[in-house]
Amino acid sequence: MEGKLVIFSAPSGSGKTTIVRHLLNTRSDLGFSISACTRDRRGRNETHGKDYYFLTPDEFKQKIDNNEFVEWEEVYAGAYYGTLRAEVERLWQSGKHVIFDVDVKGGLELKKAYGDRALAVFVKAPSEEVIKERLMARGTETEESLSKRLFKVRFEMSFQNKFDVILVNDILEDTLQKAESLVENFLNVP
Repeated sequence: MEGKLVIFSAPSGSGKTTIVRHLLNTRSDLGFSISACTRDRRGRNETHGKDYYFLTPDEFKQKIDNNEFVEWEEVYAGAYYGTLRAEVERLWQSGKHVIFDVDVKGGLELKKAYGDRALAVFVKAPSEEVIKERLMARGTETEESLSKRLFKVRFEMSFQNKFDVILVNDILEDTLQKAESLVENFLNVP
């Protein structure tokens, strides 16, 4: 089996993580790509090599210099995130297709790197108001951080037409079924 990639990208609050978790629970042939980052672990719940590969900024920059990333970005000042080539290879070697939950820029870079071996899906909330409600419901946003996220949402929405598919997440059950069909159809094409 030649491994493929399924990329889910979206602005914050669009539901991409919920969709990816659902697909991982329903398809045994998918493996989740663990991102590398330079941020601190959030509490005791996050584990190196499971949630993220937690690297120091120096380690991250060394891997950039060694061309070990398929894609990477400085998301916020001093906060780097990226996908290690070795992570994609690890999952392919285990006999799985790779599924990603990445930001819009990362999704486009992955699609560019892997071409027809990748399906790039842009997940879109029905409106900016719905995104705002979802972000506020998390209870993790300050007024300032919410404002920054919404600004970034508007920017990221401008890239939606560069993806293979736009998946509108309005009714979750319908969205999950559409996501299942998209993945099934893509993975079954030789």
